[in-house]
Amino acid sequence: MTKNRLPFYGIILAFGLAAPFLFPAFKLQISIMWILVVLALTWDVQGGQTGYTSFGNIFFFGIGMYVCAGIQIGLFFPLAEWTASGGEKTFIHAPFQYFQGLFVGLILAGIIPALVAATIGYGVFGLRGQYFGICTLGLGIAAGEIAGGIELIGAGQGMTAPPWPKGIGGIELRSQFFYYLCFILMVATFLFLKWAYKTRFGLVLNAIRDNEDKAEAMGIHTMRYKITGWIVSAFFLGIAGGLVGNMIGYIEPVEIAFAVTTYGVFMILMVMLGGKGTLWGPIIGAMIFHIFKEGFWTFFLGWQYVALGVLIVIIVVFFPEGIMGGLRERYPARFGEVVDEADIKAQVELK
Repeated sequence: MTKNRLPFYGIILAFGLAAPFLFPAFKLQISIMWILVVLALTWDVQGGQTGYTSFGNIFFFGIGMYVCAGIQIGLFFPLAEWTASGGEKTFIHAPFQYFQGLFVGLILAGIIPALVAATIGYGVFGLRGQYFGICTLGLGIAAGEIAGGIELIGAGQGMTAPPWPKGIGGIELRSQFFYYLCFILMVATFLFLKWAYKTRFGLVLNAIRDNEDKAEAMGIHTMRYKITGWIVSAFFLGIAGGLVGNMIGYIEPVEIAFAVTTYGVFMILMVMLGGKGTLWGPIIGAMIFHIFKEGFWTFFLGWQYVALGVLIVIIVVFFPEGIMGGLRERYPARFGEVVDEADIKAQVELK
């Protein structure tokens, strides 16, 4: 971290810490914004850094959601009885049980999706191009259908997550507690990827994106790096799913957990808007996208999907390289790229 960027990071950190007090009525919306940043950052590991367009990263988000809630319940009560009886109507978590179950659940919500990514990685990353995209899309859709048929986790009717313990500060403390967990997750995801992209790991991912065959010819074990990237994405996505499941309080397989048509599409749009293959592009794209989406959901309800369709067209036509990609092309020197003044003058004359 260079010294001239310290004030910038300090401002972001200060805003994140103070936001619940500056905008108390929007704690949930800002919490979801941090989650969307995590979704965008993790999707970019495959879609931007590695060049593998995935339509199924929502798969790990949903697994994490079910794993976290299942652990929270199963540590103390029979999971089958919870889902059959409506959960909190029959069983009540003591404060210690709730927080113990939540933190164990969040840890496993990251670990189990990462193990799943490692297990199926060789099969999935054996495909390239549109075949890889279709395969990952199938994973997300199939997962929702399979979860909808498992009675233990509520099948199609879904299941409730453990409610906030009574007597622990009420709904205000609950929203503030989950806000900071979402913010911490976003910061941890950003810092880890920022570090990882500066190592050999990041260089190899970019080499795979530029020319995978040449990278293999140079002796790089590309499969290992692709799977490692997917494991990283799965870990943070699983924790994000666990947090969202608790914030919403209700987990449904198709529309919430494995929401291919919403969260699954959103993470791609956010990265395209901000700029693929950049660290800050997914963050900027996620924040702009969330503000845009919330505005239309609030003031133009009924037209929100029309607005999202228009946004997609605008992104494709006017921001093919995303906001950060456009800025990098316009101001290359500011992004650390070597600039040949003669080439710039020639380009200006051609224009």
